Order: sequence, then structure tokens, then C-alpha cells
Amino acid sequence: MKPALVHTRLSGRTMAFVLAGGRGSRLKELTDTRAKPAVYFGGKTRIVDFALSNALNSGIRKMAVATQYKAHSLIRHCQRGWNFFRSERNEFLDILPASQRVDDRWYRGTADAVSQNIDIIDGYEIDYLLVLAGDHIYKMDYEMMLEQHVDSGADVTIGCLTVPREEASAFGVMDVDETGRIIAFIEKPADPPGTPDDPDMTLASMGIYVFSWPFLRELLRKDAEDPNSSHDFGTDLIPMIVKGGKAVAHRFTDSCVKSTPEAPAYWRDVGTIDAFWKANIDLTDFVPDLDLWDHTWPIWTYSESVPPAKFIHDEEGRRGTAVSSMISGGCIVSGTEVRNSLMFTMVRTNSYAVLDHAVILPYATINRYAQLKNVVIDRGVIIPERLVVGEDPEEDARWFRVSSGGVTLITQAMLDRRAAALS
Repeated sequence: MKPALVHTRLSGRTMAFVLAGGRGSRLKELTDTRAKPAVYFGGKTRIVDFALSNALNSGIRKMAVATQYKAHSLIRHCQRGWNFFRSERNEFLDILPASQRVDDRWYRGTADAVSQNIDIIDGYEIDYLLVLAGDHIYKMDYEMMLEQHVDSGADVTIGCLTVPREEASAFGVMDVDETGRIIAFIEKPADPPGTPDDPDMTLASMGIYVFSWPFLRELLRKDAEDPNSSHDFGTDLIPMIVKGGKAVAHRFTDSCVKSTPEAPAYWRDVGTIDAFWKANIDLTDFVPDLDLWDHTWPIWTYSESVPPAKFIHDEEGRRGTAVSSMISGGCIVSGTEVRNSLMFTMVRTNSYAVLDHAVILPYATINRYAQLKNVVIDRGVIIPERLVVGEDPEEDARWFRVSSGGVTLITQAMLDRRAAALS
């Protein structure tokens, strides 16, 4: 009698490789000193925490984060917040800067970031490589995508969003047959293809790929030697596999993690000031689409040791209150009216100030009588007394960055230039 086979989750044989080296230039001054994946989000987390948490919650205990531009705060965050892996249990999180350890080049593209670390990946003896973008907000069980990859016999499985055709021109999109096999990969097409089940919808790439490691390893070796390649997954490798191999689409709706069956499938690219502001403000809704309170699928991060938030003063016109808002630990709301706003760790507000639809990053200070509406305040900014923002767009644009959607970004450098000009 043959012994029973022991079932092991595919996640235990998988490494998550997070691409976190992007410049994030559309976030303007928010990425002057930090890479996009290191940008703060949701009161206490950073954007990269979502990809890493999804991997951890999916059962993956082998991870790597490839960094390149302005990586210090990202590296420091990973060292402080993701240092709980135990190598004796075959767990790890490697930080892989573009350190020119293979030759004298930085990472030339997303595929090259993996190519330059082939020897490191080989050392962990994995069967599958899960390639992730480190700059999106979502919850997803990668084990389900891994299972589809193995069951379908695909060379690559690509995570896909289902988006309206009229919105799909901003994405790399998939034309698929009835079985889900990708028959064409088109980058930002003017006329996106529909899906077999709904001609008004299109499958757009999430920048999430599953490969069998031996297959990808050989493909990367060939790509590295091709002088005509840009060494990018979306530009070079994926179209090559679609043409000569088997590429399969995995729909995000099949593996997204939701608080209730009725909740929408939540995925956001917070790559612009407007998108970043809105995604944070949306968390203050009565029932937000993104559930950060779900203990079954937590978003892990570095948690500073800070005291609880405090609200002080109870006088007419000088009352510390917050309505439909999220207030993080260490904050002191001192005689300030806060509405529909999100305050990150250790923010201090002072008497007679008013905050309305404000996203305030850690360690900022709002001084007396300031009135701020539809704003993003960068980390550590000191807002001067009586500053009014959000009432006069032309005046705001003289000193600060005002987005196309009317959101004002304020950094300390902007305030310093304003103070010098007005002195």
C-alpha cells in the first residue's frame, strides 16, 4: 500500500519578489525624499506593506524587496517593521538594493532587477517566483493564483483587474480566449479588447506575475544577453511568452480578500496626489471599501511605541473634536475642529484650527487658527498660525502645489519659501 501524499501549500515553495524601486514622480514632492512604496498610507502603514502583508497572509515566508531610487526610508522601514522572520525556520525578507554586485549597471528594468539576483534566489531552492509591484493598495490571497498557475500548466500567470473598456487605455491589457489564455498583450491601446463574457469590460495587468522558477531563470538569462531588450516584464518578457508560450490571466475578483461577499473588489493605484488624497480620505467613510479593521487579513507594518490619541479643551470655539475621521496614536487634538480627515502618528494640532478633508502625515504640527481644507500635509511640516488653504485656489497655487483635482500639497520647503518671500 502506497503512503498517503502529504499536501503542502504552494506558498511554502514560493518566493515573493517585490519590485519597489520606482521613482513615483507623479506624487511630486511626496517622493522627493522617499520611493513611492515608502509613502505613508492609511494612518500608520506604508504602501509597500500591502504587497508584503498579502504575501505573509497567503503563507509565503520567503520574500525579497528590490530597491533603487531614494531607498533609505524604505530600507529602514523594512528593517524595523519586517524583522520578525526567523532564518532557522527557513523564513526571510531580503532587501536587494541596486548595488552593482553583478556588473557596473543599476537595475535597467523590472526583469533585470530579478536577473541581477538570480544567484540569491537560487540559494533558497524555490519552485515558484511571485513578482509583485510594491506600490498598490489591495488585499489578495496569492495562494489561489498559485493554484491556478499550477493547474493550468501556464508559463506565466498574470494578475488582472476587470475595468471598463473606456478606462483601460491607461493600462497594459489582455486579450483572452474563453479558457482565460492570453492571446495578446497590448500596452495602453486606444481601443482595448473586451472580455469573452462582457465586451464592455477589459482585463488590465496588475503587475503581478507567477512563474515557475526554472522556466523564468532560463528566460532571464536569455533576456540579459539581448542588446535590443529593455529588460522589462511588461515590455519584453510577457509579450514573448504570449507569442511563443502559454500565458494565463488570473482575475483579481477570484482571489481578492473582502470583509463581506457584497463588498467591492478593492484595488487602488495611489500614484497621483489626487488618488493618494482620495484613497486616504475614503477610509473615513462610515463603511470604507478597504477594511483595515479585519483581523483575519491584517496589514502588518512598523508600529511605533506611542501613547493613545488625546483630545483636549472643551470651550465654545475651542473644542478638541474629530468627526468622521481617523486619528492615529500619539496625536493631540488641542482645541481643533477635525472633520473627514486622517491624521497619522504623532500629529499635534492647536487651538481654533479647523481641518476639513485633510491628510496629515506623521509628526506634523498645525498651529493656532489655521484653516486647512482638501490638503495633504507632508511629514514633519509645521503649519504657521492663521494659514488658510482651500478657499482661494490662486493664492494656494502661489506657494504650494495644487493638483488638477483641487488638492493642495504642502511641504516644509514650500512653507519656508513662502515665509522668506513674505518677510
